[in-house]
Amino acid sequence: MRLWYTAVMNACPDCQDTQKQVKAGFNRSGSQRYRCNICKRRYTPQPARLYGDAMRQQALKWYVDGASYRWIARHLGVHHVTVMHWGKAHADQLPPAPTPPKEPLHIVEMDELRTFVGRKK
Repeated sequence: MRLWYTAVMNACPDCQDTQKQVKAGFNRSGSQRYRCNICKRRYTPQPARLYGDAMRQQALKWYVDGASYRWIARHLGVHHVTVMHWGKAHADQLPPAPTPPKEPLHIVEMDELRTFVGRKK
């Protein structure tokens, strides 16, 4: 007797069914593909996050405090490029920088500075 479906805990992204999911080959990258027998959609499930949000937040705090990517990576036990990707992903979520006003500023603050031009004693 041949089984037509296997009970896989992956949910179909289209119909959200978890019971009738069948393995359906691999991607070029080697990740497993699945097919839903209900809606006939083929999909690749989202990979699980390997590192928690607490580790990512700690890495970002250290980076803002002036630590290098490699130092952070050594202390967290991850690759330095991973830390760079975390920083870029966080920067992409920030709101855009405010644009400067188009009219010129009327208030200018200056500090007094006394310099010697010519000869000094």
